[in-house]
Amino acid sequence: MAQDRLLVTDERTGRQYELPIQDGAIHAPDLRQIKTSPEDFGLMSYDPAFLNTASCRSSITFIDGDKGILRYRGYPIEVLAEHCSFLEVAYLILNGELPAQEELDQWVALVKKHMLIHETTKKFLEGFRYDAHPMGMLISTVAALSTVYPDAKNVRDPKTRRKHIVRLIAKMPTITAYCYRHHFGLPYVYPDPDLGYTENFMNMLWRLLEPKYIANPVLARALDILFILHADHEQNCSTSTMRVVGSSLADPYVSVAAAAAALSGPLHGGANEEVLHMLDQIGDVKNIPAYIERVKKGEVRLMGFGHRVYKNYDPRARIIKRTADEVFSVTGYNPKIEIAKELERIALSDEYFIKRKLYPNVDFYSGIIYEAMGFKPSLFTVLFAIPRVVGWLAQWEEMLEDPEQKIARPRQLYIGHGERQFVPIAERKKAAAAN
Repeated sequence: MAQDRLLVTDERTGRQYELPIQDGAIHAPDLRQIKTSPEDFGLMSYDPAFLNTASCRSSITFIDGDKGILRYRGYPIEVLAEHCSFLEVAYLILNGELPAQEELDQWVALVKKHMLIHETTKKFLEGFRYDAHPMGMLISTVAALSTVYPDAKNVRDPKTRRKHIVRLIAKMPTITAYCYRHHFGLPYVYPDPDLGYTENFMNMLWRLLEPKYIANPVLARALDILFILHADHEQNCSTSTMRVVGSSLADPYVSVAAAAAALSGPLHGGANEEVLHMLDQIGDVKNIPAYIERVKKGEVRLMGFGHRVYKNYDPRARIIKRTADEVFSVTGYNPKIEIAKELERIALSDEYFIKRKLYPNVDFYSGIIYEAMGFKPSLFTVLFAIPRVVGWLAQWEEMLEDPEQKIARPRQLYIGHGERQFVPIAERKKAAAAN
């Protein structure tokens, strides 16, 4: 259609260019034709931190930040969190459709089959210091699995890809649990084939001398919901890392390790731990007004509020807030929740935060829930990585099957020196003084 184009006039030359618009975007290489001379490289766009650049086409996750909408494969996150298990949602994200009962049973059985890790991998974990951070251990161990499964490098083969996708989803909770128990000097617990995905994770974390670990169903379901909410979130920092590393045809283990490294930063996966530190710093509901004033003065940050994408209430935060009440009915009262709720109430009624569209995000309540369930703050980011590996792998496979994708290689705008005359070392001091 005639209107599906952008008409650009280059005032430098007076020339006009028609740039086709597809899916609400122009194709960046089309800018290259806009030149001042045949020797000119052509026009580029400059977009630090990729605030307005689409790096791919994807059919996995839809987000409308202005309306507070999140959907996996077209299904609203609220519906999936209410009616599905995490592995059911994982099947959806990886395959594009929700499974029938027989398909789900086969999928769950396949994941359970691969939850064990090689005994040599256990020895690798034992080499870490007792106080090693679980995220560092997870990143290193997942990368090391690349040497355990060398056939994973055959990333162009769909069957091989799927085999290792299953392995990664299955082994992430096992590795995480072993990292946790290593810290406390506890013996590792093997997966129990009678338990579900989240129940098995809790079993490997917390089983002691009891012959059979029985997870509290309310807590297991809460963890399942948290895993669903974190399964994918479009082209965030870690997912983009997964795609960039995977674009070189690196195997899924080192690609996931790279994505997990991106997730480990406090501005990404570590944000919920920062929320807990903030609530501890506030200490009491009566101290909230003073803290709010410090936020307005730029002295401290309001952690767990605001999001790069959402300019409305994060839909995941609403679900987590409801889940928190169910968790506390089992674990008992946590004073942090009262501070959090009052902080949210004040922030949502204050013009300063309303004007800046600072609404609670997924990290605001998740850390409180994890702490109430018995998880140490150092494990929070690893808990994020367990479900997010599903999204990483789905995005990675989609990237490999996309004929438009090539090895990632962004451009830059060079602002350094032009060609310079070399000065021999004996003369450099003199030359520097002369300048």
